[in-house]
Amino acid sequence: MLQQSQLKNNYPSAFDLSNDRAYAAWREQKIANFPQTLDELVVEIENPHSLNELEVAAIRRACTRANMAIYSCHSEAADKTVVTDLGRHFGLEHLDNNLYANEEGISALQVSAERRQFEYIPYSNKAISWHTDGYYNSLDRKIRTMVLHCVRPAARGGENALMDHEMLYLLMRDINPQYIEALMQPDVMTIPANIENGVEIRPAQTGPVFSVDEISGFLHMRYTARTRSIEWKQDKKTRSAVKLLEELLASGLSTIFSHRLSAGQGLICNNILHTRSAFEDKEGSPGRLVYRARYLDRIV
Repeated sequence: MLQQSQLKNNYPSAFDLSNDRAYAAWREQKIANFPQTLDELVVEIENPHSLNELEVAAIRRACTRANMAIYSCHSEAADKTVVTDLGRHFGLEHLDNNLYANEEGISALQVSAERRQFEYIPYSNKAISWHTDGYYNSLDRKIRTMVLHCVRPAARGGENALMDHEMLYLLMRDINPQYIEALMQPDVMTIPANIENGVEIRPAQTGPVFSVDEISGFLHMRYTARTRSIEWKQDKKTRSAVKLLEELLASGLSTIFSHRLSAGQGLICNNILHTRSAFEDKEGSPGRLVYRARYLDRIV
């Protein structure tokens, strides 16, 4: 069970649209601390199974600044336990058991020849557009943290674009707070039910894009840029807000970082916005393999 005492938010009212003073204080600190380049968020670690205090502190600092860190292992650890062992250093215990995850909740993202699995884009070599993980989950199973660990990169491609969702919120609120109001509506975005062969695998899920996490007080985001399998509320303010969101993500913002994980590297983040470019594996090689863990906990 997640406890409120686990987490701290110095600006609990920053995301209240009626509290401009709290937002201004949060905004000032966010901009002052935000990194200029992704290099500022890269942390070298010796052993992902057993981090030392300095390594843990460095990853926490990076996540405080931009809700993400890239860790780089000196050894190319390839066991699935690397993900769960690393996560425990940050209070990550409650895994989301999704389709194709193993018994421990770890997914092996690689090209699959199995038809049903291949229909899910993460298990193909196709590009994946902007999204946060678990946008189709029920609201009581928010994905607060995600870890990606690269065992083998692709021969070509497979790069991730990364954006702190708090920075997107900041940009949109500065342009027009009404757009944030629209995207915080509890019925603004619906992911239709997942039905296969007449069987409902997952019911429809309706909820906000931006919300204040009831446990931590931090900003949470659920979003996908998919145009299929998504239904937006059809009021004028929502349509304008979604259009601006899409334009910002496509505009090459300096707050968007790009990185191609190499073997032994990983991303740990508070479920930020991210993409993946298409990739190609070398014929006859084992192919790209990335382990993914999704947690209901937030990094502490």
